[in-house]
This record gives sequence, structure tokens and C-alpha cells, in this order.
Amino acid sequence: MVAKVLTMQSVERLKPLAARRVEIPDAALPGFYLVIQPSGAKSWAVRYRFGGKTRKLTIGPYPLFDLSAARTAAREALQMAARGQDPILERRASVEAALAAERDTVQAVAEQYVERQLKPNAKPRYAVEAEALLRNHVVARWGDRRIGEITRRDAIALMDGLTDAGMGVGANRVFAAARALFNWALSREIIETMPFLRLKPPIAEITRDRVLTDAELRLVWLAAERVGYPFGTMVQLLLLTAQRRDEVARMTWAELDDDGLWLIPAARTKNSREHLVPLPSPVRAILDAAPRITGRSGFVLTTDGETASSNFAKNKTKLDNAMLALAREAAAEAGADPSKVELQPWRLHDLRRTATTGMARLGFPVHVTEAVLNHRSGTISGVAAIYNRYAYLDEKRTALEAWSVRVITIIGEGVAHHG
Repeated sequence: MVAKVLTMQSVERLKPLAARRVEIPDAALPGFYLVIQPSGAKSWAVRYRFGGKTRKLTIGPYPLFDLSAARTAAREALQMAARGQDPILERRASVEAALAAERDTVQAVAEQYVERQLKPNAKPRYAVEAEALLRNHVVARWGDRRIGEITRRDAIALMDGLTDAGMGVGANRVFAAARALFNWALSREIIETMPFLRLKPPIAEITRDRVLTDAELRLVWLAAERVGYPFGTMVQLLLLTAQRRDEVARMTWAELDDDGLWLIPAARTKNSREHLVPLPSPVRAILDAAPRITGRSGFVLTTDGETASSNFAKNKTKLDNAMLALAREAAAEAGADPSKVELQPWRLHDLRRTATTGMARLGFPVHVTEAVLNHRSGTISGVAAIYNRYAYLDEKRTALEAWSVRVITIIGEGVAHHG
């Protein structure tokens, strides 16, 4: 077909032929032409030579691309070919880069990380918490950005924003979750640099060393009795076994045997090591007195047989209030002013530290107390640590029995029936 200068009016007037596709060249730009299909659909294309061969690049449909836009795109393609670049390959690379950019957004990579790394390898509880931290703080801030574009300055700004907002040590948890995400991306060669490299957590955390006094320990025990099952029972078990809160809270009857042993499966321990806890006689007495609420879960500490004891913050407040009430009652009986009685704050984890300190004061060596805690002892290292399979079961039993006797002695005759 003879080339003629295309105009918007001529493009609009041109009609399809019934049986074949038609190409109408534009005299204003050699190589650029309008394509009309038998259906009436119109589109733009440009032909150019590259590597000694004629190549065709489809620009796009009309009227999505009007004449001016299509002619500009065709001119750019011809100029590119004249510079020794293939417009088709350049477009393909551009599309692939755009797709890669979409795949490599912080949101997309975070979703991959959660599914491929976090959920399969982390403890379920931590996986849920870390995913929430990433979603609420990292993805919420950077979600649409390419993860490779996140800089050290961005990381610092994120942490500064969290601390300025008063998040406190929670900012450290976000820092840890974000750093783990970016380390994973680095290991998968999704990013080339690590923006969190050599950055420190934003808040300096002070290692807690709170150990309850004998008077506080007695108040905790008596208040736990006043609060009752299941939370009060859990507190007493925490104190006597020195195990972690969630390990005790999610104890099941199936984990207990008739010989007074509690086997915590690896899936429920912090270090993913199965842990055998010999239960001292006061613990067995508490468990014997605990109600057996039927349900599929088999939890020892439950109100419905399906879910484990929870609402720790709310129940801890009840326990603190009961402790204060007991302390003020004792003050009144002694003729002191109850309103002046105050108690020092403490956490449930302090019971574990109190028990460990108590066993150490009773003369038990560190490798025994660490065995009770399911820690890897620093006193056994190297090949001995690898091949040591001795669980110190007898030593753990002796230490926990001695500690329980000490606790019952502190509490006094009023609760001696638990021994």
C-alpha cells in the first residue's frame, strides 16, 4: 500500500477489509504503520533492521495509543536500533525488570520469608509474633518499595520512629524481626547489601536479676491459693519446677507419667530440645488435686478443656492485688498502717530465676541447675558436650525436691499440706 501521512482523522476513517489484515504505512516516519484487522481492531507497529534482519515491534492498540504517542514510540524504537540496541530485547528486559521489581517488593519478599523460612523453622508462637511485627511495622512502612532499595538510613529511620513513638523494648523485637528478614533476603541473593549490618537494637535492655525475697515468695504462694485454679495453680508450678511460663501453661496430662516425670517435647521448648523434669512431691500433690476437665486438648491448666490457661497480664494483676491485700491484712494484724504497705513489681519469669538462685544457695552446682532449666551448660564443652547423653535426672530430682522443701518451709505450716 502506498504510504501517506497518517492523521487522526484518516486513522479514524480507515475501515477494515473483510478477508485480510491490512498494514498502512506512515509517510511521515518510514517503518511506522497502522495495522487493521478484519474485525476492525487497530494497532500500531514499527519495522526496523537489526543484525541484518528485519524485526517487527508491536507498539500497542488504538485508541489506547493515539497517533502522536504511537509515532513517538516508533521513533524511539528506530533510534534505539540505530544505536545498536534491539528494541524488542530492550522491551523484554524492561518487562522482566518490572516483574522482578514487583516480586522483590518488601511485602512480596516478607510473604516469601514467612512461608519459606519462618513458619517451617520457627516455633509457632514466635512465627506468629514475628509475622505480626513485620506486617505492622516493616511492610506497613516499606511494603511497596523494592527491598533492594532499602538503605541503612531507612533502617535507622524506622527504628528512630518506633522509639520516638514510645514503643520501648518492643522496638528491639521489630529490629530483630526485620534484621532476620533482610538476612534471609541476602542469603537468597534477593539483595546485595544488608541495611541492618552493624546496627544495634535501639533500646539497651538491662538483664533482669530480680529474685524474690522469702517474704515475697510466701505472699506469691498464698496469693496464688487465693486466686485459685488455673492461674494460681500455674504460678505455684512455675515456682516449684523452675520451667518457663508457656511450658507450664500448656502442660498436658499426656506429658506426665506415673513415675512423677514430666516430658516436655522438643516442639514446646525454647531450644527445641526435649526436656525431662522430675516432679517433686509438692508438684505431684498439686497435680493430683487439680481438676481434670475433659476435652480434646488434654491441657492440665484449662477452663474449657480446649484452650490452655492464658490472659496472663490480667491474671497477674489479680495475683498482685491478692498479694497486696494479704500484705495489708498482715500489717493490720500487726498494728501497722495498711495504707502504707507497698510491694515491688515483679514478673512471672522472676519465679524461674528465684528457683534457680534458691537451688544454688542450697549448694547445687551450676551444671545441675542448668540441667533443670534445660540450658546448655557452659561447664561442659567441646566433644564432651556433643557426646554427653547423661540427663542428670537423679541430680535434677534431688535439687527440685530440696528446693520444694525450702519453699514449703518458707511458706509455713499453714500450707504444709502441699508437701
